[in-house]
Amino acid sequence: MQNTENQTPKVSVIVPVYGVEKFVEHCAVSLMEQTLDGIECIFVDDCSPDNSVDIIRDIISRYPDRDARIVSHSRNCGLPAARNTGLGLATGKYVFHCDGDDWIEPDMLEKMYAVAEKSQADIVYCDFYLSYEKNERYMSNLCLESGEELLRQGFLSGAVKYNVWNKLVRRRLYTDNGIVFPDGHSMGEDMTMIRLTACADRVKYLPEALYHYIQTNTAAFSKTQSAKQLTDIQYNVNETVSFLRGKFGDGIEEDIKNFKLSIKFPFLISDKREQYRLWEEWYPEANANVLANKRLSFRSRFLQWMASKHLWTGVRLYHLIVYKIVYRLLYR
Repeated sequence: MQNTENQTPKVSVIVPVYGVEKFVEHCAVSLMEQTLDGIECIFVDDCSPDNSVDIIRDIISRYPDRDARIVSHSRNCGLPAARNTGLGLATGKYVFHCDGDDWIEPDMLEKMYAVAEKSQADIVYCDFYLSYEKNERYMSNLCLESGEELLRQGFLSGAVKYNVWNKLVRRRLYTDNGIVFPDGHSMGEDMTMIRLTACADRVKYLPEALYHYIQTNTAAFSKTQSAKQLTDIQYNVNETVSFLRGKFGDGIEEDIKNFKLSIKFPFLISDKREQYRLWEEWYPEANANVLANKRLSFRSRFLQWMASKHLWTGVRLYHLIVYKIVYRLLYR
């Protein structure tokens, strides 16, 4: 329902919009039909070149009791800038990010808000689905109770994904700590969640998949990155590491090594030699932690161990069997 005058929204939902006309109707409807009242939905049009905004405008008109609006950039600024525009307009107690090509379960925000209020958590996170054309894959998380546990044992170890879109965050974490998304550096912008978690006291895990992360291209496992994307990732890693060292000092160094291993791990999800070369070149100082990080699955550690020993035929064979054959048969 629409918020009454002078009443603080419970949740501000921020939706960046760019080139998502095939999916945005499902996304917007899933937000408009949330069972929680007191939501404000902010759709940020980053100069989308298609009909996405017209579709959203039509859907908003069908739900006049919802507090929903569209704001538009005068030029294309990128995903982090769109998220920052939404943050600058948000007035809710909590912030939730939803990408314009994804969708959420109708009771997602009600459940997450209830957990946050009951436990007085700064961050609530849940499981999610990887949604393919014909089926879905359930992605579960670890149950961790404090911000430092989620940071070290979850995000930095690589055991929990630091995506922004399956997490409800107390807005004060952004404002009190001056945390914003890295304008101009889109790749790796989810690392902002690491900073937020480093500033959080209590976190809470909701063991239920409520977010549907759309996977439209199963070949994405083997995609290569542009020079700009690689530069963006390294920029965000450097900024994140600097923030963590400033907050935790030398006691965070082993966790930073694990973090760097997780950053370059996707280079191994490939059969291309240039990707393997990037794994070798990026953060070699972290390689000593390949087998020490017990939070990762044995398969992930074994794959990185093979890379550290330059057993590239084994890495390539693993990719062929697991990603090219098994995953494509199970998830498509």
